[in-house]
Amino acid sequence: MTDPAPQQSPPAADEQVPEFWRALGLPGLADVHVHFLPPRLLRRVWEYFDAAGPLVGTEWPIRYRWSDADRVAHLRRLGVRAFGALAYPHRPGMAAELNRWTLEFARTTPGCLPSATFFPEPDAPGYVEAALIGGARLFKVHVQVGGFSPTDPDLDRVWGMLTDAGVPVVVHAGHAPVGTTHTGPEPFAALLARHPRLTAVVAHLGAPDYRAFLDLAEAYERVRLDTTMAFTPFFDRFVPFPADELPRLRELGLAGKVLLGSDFPNIPYPYADQLTGLARLDLGDDWLRAVCWDSAAALFDLS
Repeated sequence: MTDPAPQQSPPAADEQVPEFWRALGLPGLADVHVHFLPPRLLRRVWEYFDAAGPLVGTEWPIRYRWSDADRVAHLRRLGVRAFGALAYPHRPGMAAELNRWTLEFARTTPGCLPSATFFPEPDAPGYVEAALIGGARLFKVHVQVGGFSPTDPDLDRVWGMLTDAGVPVVVHAGHAPVGTTHTGPEPFAALLARHPRLTAVVAHLGAPDYRAFLDLAEAYERVRLDTTMAFTPFFDRFVPFPADELPRLRELGLAGKVLLGSDFPNIPYPYADQLTGLARLDLGDDWLRAVCWDSAAALFDLS
């Protein structure tokens, strides 16, 4: 087993992020949990965070309240070479237009993985198929915000299509920050029982039910977890990761099942905090390399 001690200092500020990944011998970072949205919808999302809405549950000042161009430029400065443009609808009739916007955004933004979404509605299979034909390589579903069950019958064909295509879907399935009827490991486990070969990435490591979602990642070959917000001081105040599960997290990371996620730009702290939190776990440079680049590079065939 390699020495678990990291060999370089965690980045104390965004300006130090490139030094961090270069010290690991990486070509950059791959972040599977980044949001870009149509301007009007993004403003509404930020207003919701500003108001500490019922699904947020706490004060949440947006750190990177910038234009699309400025946020893309900042990702480049950080060395984020691959990132999604995750969008998600909160009601029927939104997803198809969101997909048109995010796919066009990726087409004109080097490094952005073509991303799409869906909602339980009769026309979901049609616009998901169109998105796949249009090159979508990453999907996002937010069970909490959407307020729907992942096993909704209108989604059964969609999950089957994504399973057959092998295209990953980032699923906000956990209760954090505020649980709803359809969040938590049980509804997600029911989905996997129906579609055991689904390539799913559980957002936020499934917080706060870390143990149960680690179990699912171990049980299902194609289930992965993203690190979004986990191990940051902000998140640890509410849903700290259990220290006794760190060995299992290390093994899953080395197996390619833990991916870097950040929630940029909708975070109330510097991007560097995410990387610092991961480095301070002392799970080793091999683990950091896998989480920050190698596992996503393999999943998305990045060069």
